[in-house]
Amino acid sequence: MHLQFPRYVLLLSALLFNNQDSDAQKTPIRYVETRIGTAPSATESARSHSEAGSELKGQTIPAVGVPNGMTQWTAQTRSTETKCIAPYYYTDNKFQGFRGTHWLNGSCVQDYGTLTVMPMSGELITNPELRAATFTHEKEKTSPDYYGIRLDEHQINAEVTASARAAVMRFAFESGEESFIVIEPNSDEGQGFVEVLPERGEVVGYNPVHRIYQGAGQSAGFSGYFVLKFDKKIIQSGTFLGDTISPMSRMLTGKGKREKLGAYVGFGEEKQTVTVKIGTSFTSVEGARLNLEKEIGEKDFETVRKTTEKIWNLALGKIEVKGNEKDKTLFYSALYRTKLSPRLFSDVNGQYPSFAGGTPLQKADGFDYYCDFSMWDTFRAAMPLEILTEPKKAGDMMQSLVKKAEQGGWMPIFPCWNHYTAAMVGDHVMSVMADAYVKNVRSFDVKSGYDYLRKNAFEINADAKSYEAGKGRRALKSYLEYGYVPLEDSVWQAFHKREQVSRTLEYAYDDFCLSVLAAGLGKSEDAAQLQKRALNYQHVIDPATGYARGRYADGKWITTFDPFTKRSSFITEGSPAQYTWFVPQDIAGLEKLVGGNKAFLSKLDTLFEQGHYWHGNEPNHQIAYLYPYAGQPWKTQQWTRKIIRDEYDTGPGGLSGNEDGGQMSAWLAFSMAGFYPVTPGTPQYVLGSPVFEKTTIFGAKGKKFVIEAKGVSDDAPYIQSGTLNGKPFTRTYLTHDEISNGGKLILQMGNTPNKSWGASAADVPFSLSKN
Repeated sequence: MHLQFPRYVLLLSALLFNNQDSDAQKTPIRYVETRIGTAPSATESARSHSEAGSELKGQTIPAVGVPNGMTQWTAQTRSTETKCIAPYYYTDNKFQGFRGTHWLNGSCVQDYGTLTVMPMSGELITNPELRAATFTHEKEKTSPDYYGIRLDEHQINAEVTASARAAVMRFAFESGEESFIVIEPNSDEGQGFVEVLPERGEVVGYNPVHRIYQGAGQSAGFSGYFVLKFDKKIIQSGTFLGDTISPMSRMLTGKGKREKLGAYVGFGEEKQTVTVKIGTSFTSVEGARLNLEKEIGEKDFETVRKTTEKIWNLALGKIEVKGNEKDKTLFYSALYRTKLSPRLFSDVNGQYPSFAGGTPLQKADGFDYYCDFSMWDTFRAAMPLEILTEPKKAGDMMQSLVKKAEQGGWMPIFPCWNHYTAAMVGDHVMSVMADAYVKNVRSFDVKSGYDYLRKNAFEINADAKSYEAGKGRRALKSYLEYGYVPLEDSVWQAFHKREQVSRTLEYAYDDFCLSVLAAGLGKSEDAAQLQKRALNYQHVIDPATGYARGRYADGKWITTFDPFTKRSSFITEGSPAQYTWFVPQDIAGLEKLVGGNKAFLSKLDTLFEQGHYWHGNEPNHQIAYLYPYAGQPWKTQQWTRKIIRDEYDTGPGGLSGNEDGGQMSAWLAFSMAGFYPVTPGTPQYVLGSPVFEKTTIFGAKGKKFVIEAKGVSDDAPYIQSGTLNGKPFTRTYLTHDEISNGGKLILQMGNTPNKSWGASAADVPFSLSKN
């Protein structure tokens, strides 16, 4: 088979020996700005629609490591493992050390199992706020494979690079004063452990992990373990608890009194460079040591960095774009942020803690085990992007979900901290698995997965204790009884405790996805029943107003109702007008229900033209792509281009809401390429307006799919005509097979809409009612 590779691969060897880095030769990693989203957003929609302060923040970090790595490394400007506080904010100017973080990319949850490593000269100070050194962003160097910073007051250059489970730090101490390194497990509960082993040149320890949402504050059953190995002789060492420093102390276990604790090592009074190699694990100190040995071993800093750089270039290079330099930065930075979660959780030998308890240790046989699935967010585009560009890894992620179900007894809905949660609404593992299946990712136990998905969809969890712990669909009993979740059913055993209409709409879509999987597995009776349930959205769309509306068990609609109110108790993080459009499985049916084509288009126009659209939260993300279903694809071309330009930028405030596990950036990456997965669980992508004159997607089969947008610009975002593999093309969607099998889509672009292109009934994407 003749394999096609991105051009940068052919240039890579030459680049290593060529000091002249022209734009044409820049590899994908060199376009990534890791600090986008680390400052509050200043976009108009973010200011207009956000209520909580955290909603204005991208909540990203300048993470160093490899795609989907176990532990990522970042400069730390905040010391807590507290909900909604990321380790790094661009607006801060104090450096507290390098943190080995398990922060869920762009979220408002909490970090867990972390440690921080801080170099300093002169006086030993252990408190993270007091030891913090002032820094400037001009003296930061940031990249997915590297972070470097100059600490002027200590006269230290601090650098870090990393692999999947390990890292190398390099500290150049230039003052000639005593050189110290402080090691702190960041346990908010004060339950960490450290041990100094001077004779081995090591510090080891762990930081116990605690749950959030269901079981908040309870032990998650595992810890973040670490091993640090220093290349210079340790001259002095000790431990600290609170403000008390204990020289020569070798071991310390926190007493759970929320006191800061850790260890320190000193290397004497001379100008010197100290290199630290660090292994991490969720199983044991021995696991961390093995991960360090296997991933880094005797490799030096530069070797590790070059390996990580190559890994990123291979991952980012699955999509190659041709356009202006700022757009390349926007695109590759977004692609980078989609690859930070889910997180690798198994050691190099395959061991990982059991799901929902921690013990016994399990072993991933023939796959990598992943966790931290921000599923309510990422089922929309981030997981479909993974399935499209990394099918092998996506298969491992599906198998990880199956193993969680087998170990815990129920399919998890929003699995984080290697545990069940009921953090959000919906049951979107169904979407992700169906999407993988229909796109030919089947390297997981589909049968076992289906059995547990079916359990979620059909069985009411009658065990109060396990239901409260997050097992089973929330409000399934009333959903099955009424075909919707009535307003009387508040779900106290969840973080989002009402939101009945949103639950109904999302369950109807999830039921559709499970019907697709059932049909594929030959389970026709299940498929028919689930397909009927996929129409349950009709029970919460009020035909009198044409909007999603709260409904009581007796069928009456809630009386006080404004579809444009920014928050409603029966809607999740948004307005009824926004959530009305979450019927991705049956847009044609929705069109009919809201009053027909004219009313459908009028409501869409109102949402955008009157400023009711909120890009900063995920339920809105598919809405701009709905115009093709009603025969006006040119408006999708118009609005997606406007959203790209209004809601994203290359500065630190360049995200208009929480990144949420990569979803905000997955929307951008797909949309800049020119298409979007409106209905995961079907093998279709709806066309928008490509930003780049040429986009090449390199498939797993060694084939490439090319999209050429001739004459495209911000002033010419409209498709005039198209050809696919040389034949006239008027469809408003592409299929997954068309992309993965390779080919060429040529679009002629213009500055005025061609209102006839893609407007016929034959050009419309899938809808359940029509198909």
